[in-house]
Amino acid sequence: MSLRNYLDKIRPNFEEGGKLHAFRSVYDGFDTFLYVPHTTSKSGVSIHDAIDSKRIMSFVVIALLPAMLFGMYNIGYQNAVAAGKLAEATFMGMFLYGFAAMLPKILVSYIVGLGIEFAWAQYKGEEIQEGYLVSGILIPLIIPVSTPLWILALAVAFAVVIGKEIFGGTGMNVFNPALLARAFLFFSYPSSMTGDTIWVATEPILGMGFKAPDGYTMATPLGEIAQHADVSASFNDMIIGLIPGSMGETSVIAIAIGAVILLWTGIASWKTMLSVFLGGGLMAVVFEQLGMSSIPWYEHIVLGGFCFGAVFMATDPVTSARTESGKWVYGALIGIMAVVVRVMNPGYPEGMMLAILFGNMFAPLIDYCVVDRNISRRSKRGKTVRGAQKNANQ
Repeated sequence: MSLRNYLDKIRPNFEEGGKLHAFRSVYDGFDTFLYVPHTTSKSGVSIHDAIDSKRIMSFVVIALLPAMLFGMYNIGYQNAVAAGKLAEATFMGMFLYGFAAMLPKILVSYIVGLGIEFAWAQYKGEEIQEGYLVSGILIPLIIPVSTPLWILALAVAFAVVIGKEIFGGTGMNVFNPALLARAFLFFSYPSSMTGDTIWVATEPILGMGFKAPDGYTMATPLGEIAQHADVSASFNDMIIGLIPGSMGETSVIAIAIGAVILLWTGIASWKTMLSVFLGGGLMAVVFEQLGMSSIPWYEHIVLGGFCFGAVFMATDPVTSARTESGKWVYGALIGIMAVVVRVMNPGYPEGMMLAILFGNMFAPLIDYCVVDRNISRRSKRGKTVRGAQKNANQ
């Protein structure tokens, strides 16, 4: 209550005529993040709910925590493997090393992204939008650990300005901002996003970790497949996540915990999530039967960013399909496209990013077709009923 009283006490300073009126959007942003907004609709028909968009974003961040925490441990684990010192490494030492490696990227993501959103809101005299609360943590989790901070800052600025604000802000963007940041990195700085030298932090950080041999390389399982090499990781390692990859995408178990949280809270659509796996699994089976895929269909599902994209990216309520029937089509399209890109384009073994962006582009068309079909069906049904009534009256 003391914090609530303090915020109410300083509120007049941020109201019209107050000495800090220029920062009203900043005050409102923090106030509504901590507490449910105290304003209500004065006219018209409204639906009042106990949860608002900030609470939804908060639940998504909570669902991401298992993947983030495991990603920190895996960064340290891969560093120890690269240095040949796994037997000497401790669990806490590896976790703290990964924490030190990931924390700067999370800070840069939030500082740059929220800084732009705050400045944008101040310039337009609007409330601060809460959409970046999730994007700010998603972006660091879907990039390699070796990504330079200045490149990450550029990608974040591109995602916020070009990917969201130009479209009108949160709720108006066509493409997932986090994936746009990754696409920007992939096409603008490919050497920082592909290859065998980017997936492991091979240098000690703040005195922690181990020094790997000079020129050390480590490919992801998908990278090994693209090079027609035998996959060095076991299926158990793929499920647990003890493999090289983007910082938060490797552990199927951690992602599954996040999926349970999203489904239990009703934030994510199980139809979208399930259809991505069904579409991807079906396409992987087809390629396996045709002899075009060198790995079993189930490994396509657990490798790379497939699970992470299906759970946290494809289910984005803004950029995904919104009709119930459309969710099945949208999710299946993403799953199919992801596997097609992986198998048909060896130069780009990870296809989930492009598949989801492709799905985002077609989501409005899918919804339009579903709605138009429903309207046509109801219109035909109405004509049939009216015709039957007319015949009965005659």
